[in-house]
Amino acid sequence: MPEPHQDKRPLADRIAAEIRTLIMSGEWEPGKKVPTNAQLREQFNTSNVTVQRALQILKDERFLEGQTGVGVFVRNEPSQTISPAHYIAPAEPGQPYRWLTEATNRQQRGKYRMLNVSEVVPPVEVARALRIEEGGTAMLRSRIGFLDDRPAELVHSYYPIELAQGTRLGDRRLIPGGSPALLLEMGYPTRSQDDAVSARPATTREYEALEIPRDVPVLEIFRIVYSDNDKPIEVSVLTKPSHRFKMGYHIEMS
Repeated sequence: MPEPHQDKRPLADRIAAEIRTLIMSGEWEPGKKVPTNAQLREQFNTSNVTVQRALQILKDERFLEGQTGVGVFVRNEPSQTISPAHYIAPAEPGQPYRWLTEATNRQQRGKYRMLNVSEVVPPVEVARALRIEEGGTAMLRSRIGFLDDRPAELVHSYYPIELAQGTRLGDRRLIPGGSPALLLEMGYPTRSQDDAVSARPATTREYEALEIPRDVPVLEIFRIVYSDNDKPIEVSVLTKPSHRFKMGYHIEMS
């Protein structure tokens, strides 16, 4: 019989994990004053040094905020749930991309900055999803999204080259209304979307671009968008800092 798997992480990391879960679940609400070091020492049966290390981990990750002479508090910004279903439909004519509209609805300032637009040989998984033959190319549009001037997501979107060439998909400028609106104009309405969500350590590029604190993982969403006849028209790889965002899905059963 195999031996039970044991948590061999340093105790400070384990304490930070317990507190982090309380914050992300909402059990410890934004603005809540954290128990004193003495209370945490008793709760976790450890030393003051270990408690301070655990709290420092969470301060570095921006889950906690210290106020000199007052105490330590849960950050005022709760984890935000992102619902991909809100962004499937194209924006109405003359309206911004739905991601920006949803930000406004949440009283946030949203904006995108383009990083790169180029014809590339896509990663194997992307090529397979777009049904591109080996060695074939796709149009890549890379951008970073900000909410209230803080980096919120890094997005790499790929399009079949025969669909994108000679269109605004190959233009470095942002697309009014976003790619769903442009694709609709081109005769490729969005009919369905598949998302695969995973968590993993950040790459150096993601760590720097998304201002990831310490070893916080990123959420990766691998998204395939289909038009008529199940034709894949867009594959996007989105990464978000997991300490700030959750993915939300609403499913109705018929």
